[in-house]
Amino acid sequence: MKASCEISLYPFQKNYKTIIIDFVKRLKKNKKLVVKTNGLSTQVFGDYDLIMDILKTELKSTFKNDKAVFVFKIMNGIRTTDKLPKILRSK
Repeated sequence: MKASCEISLYPFQKNYKTIIIDFVKRLKKNKKLVVKTNGLSTQVFGDYDLIMDILKTELKSTFKNDKAVFVFKIMNGIRTTDKLPKILRSK
């Protein structure tokens, strides 16, 4: 099942930009996901199970090193007006 996830990360450190950028870079390492960013959040598109597995790992990594709050919105299906790679346009 395909899914769309919107993530907002709020670190409690002065170097909050670095923490956010590092988190997004880790998400982008998986080429089976599409990761898009804007000034307010990060959107992740792909297979639901893959998104959840990667988030489980990356949230834990963030929590090990920093105090932070994550806010998520997750829905089934791909919800974007942007053109996405063929891998996400199929079932």
